[in-house]
Amino acid sequence: MTLRFHRTLSAALAAAMAGGALAGALLTAPAASADAWRDKEFWLKDTGVTNAWQVSKGAGVKVAIIDSGIDGNHPDLKGAVVGGTDVSGAGAPNGQKSIGAKTEHGTLVATMLAGRGHTTPTASPSPSASATPPGPPPIPPAGGPDGITGVAPEAEILAISTWLGSPNPGGKTDQQQIPEAVRWAVDNGAKVINISLGSTSPDWPQSWDAAFLYAEQKDVVIVAAAGNRVGGNIQVGAPATIPGVLTVAGLDGEGRASVDSSSQGISIGVAAPAEKLVGGIPGGGYAEWAGTSGAAPIVSGVAALIRSKWPEMSAKQVINRIVSTAKDAGAPGKDPLYGYGILNAEAALKDEVPAAGSNPLGSIADWIRVHRRGVFSEPSQAPVASPTSAAPTLADPTVPAAKTPATVDDALPAAVVLGFGALFVALVTGAAIQLRRVSKNPPAVAEEAETGALLTVDPPARK
Repeated sequence: MTLRFHRTLSAALAAAMAGGALAGALLTAPAASADAWRDKEFWLKDTGVTNAWQVSKGAGVKVAIIDSGIDGNHPDLKGAVVGGTDVSGAGAPNGQKSIGAKTEHGTLVATMLAGRGHTTPTASPSPSASATPPGPPPIPPAGGPDGITGVAPEAEILAISTWLGSPNPGGKTDQQQIPEAVRWAVDNGAKVINISLGSTSPDWPQSWDAAFLYAEQKDVVIVAAAGNRVGGNIQVGAPATIPGVLTVAGLDGEGRASVDSSSQGISIGVAAPAEKLVGGIPGGGYAEWAGTSGAAPIVSGVAALIRSKWPEMSAKQVINRIVSTAKDAGAPGKDPLYGYGILNAEAALKDEVPAAGSNPLGSIADWIRVHRRGVFSEPSQAPVASPTSAAPTLADPTVPAAKTPATVDDALPAAVVLGFGALFVALVTGAAIQLRRVSKNPPAVAEEAETGALLTVDPPARK
């Protein structure tokens, strides 16, 4: 990949993070009034999540969030973050340091996906002058009616911090960070990976191929944000263009394709709310925000609900269940604004869905086979004991059986051969006699045809 592409991709990834942008200034609230934020989570009912909870809440499923780091100490994430790493070289080893151009981004995504809410402690009576000085404020217990509850409140989070959107002091590029993050997520048990990051280019560096193929081969669902027009994404950009990835478009408050907080492209799989969103931010606060960065964790949460309900269900069947139960919108059938339609979490968890023969959103393995033309090597790490030959694809060669010589019909071919031999001798003899006659009486030499080109150059005349 050229340097120009690298710069474009880096800037585009920054734009996508800005697309998961806060609506104006940060709107924070103290813990005591955090229940007001719960009331703003309209998408839980509108997309059928609350009814889907009758079937599953995501227990036992690990969801990796590749983002700007997650504040695992947020009251609504207590006990939710069970592991993590940093792939930037500038974050905390456990992925829980908020880094990059949008430090709040990862925590917003995490609370929307797997927030557990909290219970606000009851205020104690004012102490008297002689009473013991009050200690530090109590830590809110995990779970409860206040704060943000995610789509999959019983799922577990793997926090993978990346530095995107500004020069990385850790020195690692996005080309290095994204594939490393995907591989780490797969190797550490993630069944769903959420990538609320993207670029303004539909192409991705070849260095990403192996990681996304690895995830496909290990049966992991990858969900990515489609990007936002307000952030420069007129069309869907990578990694949301990678075949097999479940790409999420954004809806406005009326349930229509959002003008600012969405994009368009043939890789879109499903649409979910992307405006007037709320989530937690580092330090225990809350904020309103907008963008497909917030729509993606809603869909990732539903994928976690499905994988919790049916642990043996393959990734392609999980994706098929989500897109085939979506409510058709826009042009009939799949279209570049809504994909297969608007997310319907209840139907995805309750409807009978026929099994799909393949991932309806394609396969990165098939794409590599066609477009990389054999340049790419398979990501399998298994050593080969010794070089072996490929299995034969053709039948073993056979030797034709000998036949008894013919006694009657063979005379005709022999006569033909003798006849042509005699004719050849006669022609050679005649040609020799003619050459002898010509040598005794040579004809006049014909003049060469006029070509218009000078074959010699006369020296200049002396004066």
